[in-house]
Amino acid sequence: MRLSAVILTMGDRPVEAGAAVRSVRDQTGCDAEVVVIGNGADPGLAGDVTETLPENVGIPEGRNVGAGMAAGDVILFLDDDAALAEEDVCGRLLAHFEGDPRLAVVSMRIVDPATGITQRRHVPRLGHRDPLQGGAVTSFLGGASAVRSEAFTTLGGFPGEFFYAHEETDFAWRAIDAGWSVRYEPEIVVSHPPTTTGRHPDADRISMRNRVLLARRNLPLLLVPIYPATWLILSLARSRSMPRARAIFHGFAGGWRAPVERRPIRWSTVWVLTRLGRPPIV
Repeated sequence: MRLSAVILTMGDRPVEAGAAVRSVRDQTGCDAEVVVIGNGADPGLAGDVTETLPENVGIPEGRNVGAGMAAGDVILFLDDDAALAEEDVCGRLLAHFEGDPRLAVVSMRIVDPATGITQRRHVPRLGHRDPLQGGAVTSFLGGASAVRSEAFTTLGGFPGEFFYAHEETDFAWRAIDAGWSVRYEPEIVVSHPPTTTGRHPDADRISMRNRVLLARRNLPLLLVPIYPATWLILSLARSRSMPRARAIFHGFAGGWRAPVERRPIRWSTVWVLTRLGRPPIV
């Protein structure tokens, strides 16, 4: 098997992006291809494959473009301010995919390079979220993940209309519904500085809108109103300011107005998601 690394950049972090590319180039025991996508800006980096998009098409669609240009059997998606923490990451990832033909996604553990700490929100699991507990999960971390090319192509990639946020959960639900598995492997580490969701402009509105789209696209009709309602309540409780609350309401309304193509998962998949600790109502 061969691995391709897709690095999406807006050209505003040239030092960090260069380190991301080098962390792939420095891998031992694995001839990894590097695909660099400039999302609306000249990436200023040289990859085996390099493409500059004329405008910012968003994170999921930018990664779709990169995946379409990648030749590998496994696609490693890496943020442009992240880096593979060890030199044998690619080989270990390929070993996971070679050992399980129904494995669609490996989500890696993100650590702060200064402290070695993994932020709670970077563990794709409800509850205590022990960052060292691996296993099957129902979502993953897009900028520190590896996806089997066959699964990515068969499932149609990420929903480009999401632009940012929750596209990984959409993909994971569809993968599990199609009989694939998604795993969190904490022993495979990616270095990434600590961040907050609010670093993205309009994050509250887009996140809430995408929660609604996620439900409308994927859930059985009975669950469609429950999942967004749960997240509306949780988001408002956490907002603590009127501007943020307004943005959340705007996103909620926008998600119901936007057109969607429904591809509801089966009730048996709802049970699988629930058994894995993440019922699709929260």
